[in-house]
Amino acid sequence: MLVAERQRRIVEIVNERLSVRVTELSKIFSVTEETIRRDLEKLERDHLLMRSHGGAVSIEKEQTEISYLEREILNAAEKKAIAAEAICFIEPGDQIALDASTTAWYMAKELPDMPLTVLTNSIKTAIELSKKEQIKVISTGGILLSQSLSYVGPLAERSLSMYHVNKAFLSCKGVHLEKGLSDSNESQALLKKQMMEIADAVILMADSSKFGIRAFSQISSVTKIDTIITDPKMDEHAIKQLVEKGIKVEVSKY
Repeated sequence: MLVAERQRRIVEIVNERLSVRVTELSKIFSVTEETIRRDLEKLERDHLLMRSHGGAVSIEKEQTEISYLEREILNAAEKKAIAAEAICFIEPGDQIALDASTTAWYMAKELPDMPLTVLTNSIKTAIELSKKEQIKVISTGGILLSQSLSYVGPLAERSLSMYHVNKAFLSCKGVHLEKGLSDSNESQALLKKQMMEIADAVILMADSSKFGIRAFSQISSVTKIDTIITDPKMDEHAIKQLVEKGIKVEVSKY
């Protein structure tokens, strides 16, 4: 792994967990603790985190969303592969919901032009789908969040409550086997929860880095998920635990 890639991933881990120890990072990246300390020094100089005794802490506010431009490049290969796998679950004539995740946007980009109704709160996803003549797009409307280019709030929630969909495809910031699904933004979490409630089947698209993470706002328990699509780096023991809970797990191919 290149130094820049390791440091970028360190920032992700710190922001996801809010704090992390040098010893943990050393094991994760298979490098010495001294190397990790040098990484943390540089990242602190760049104002990307703050060092603490024995580790580092996040300087992000818990409810602050990562901008769309940043999310597009975070684990992009894994997200694209997961999106491609998710498309296999869609059939002509389906009515589906797509959240404002970058994985859902990758789905929109690759979706074939076929008879389909898509309900979404994402501006980028709606624009992408507008290029396809056979796909009917319904936007929730609502309060615009500039960071994620998506709609949230009471109007968006009321809009969702008017519909029923066959399948909801969504992602989130954290997936914890005991504590459930969570997101960094409360408004997004509420909207994702409502998408799940109006769907016959819920498909969660989550790369392996999101498992074991608890973010600020609770969405639901993992038992509300029908299928999880993840990447080949996913821990086998975690997959077994999910299957034991009655959740189907699909592993994407690169």
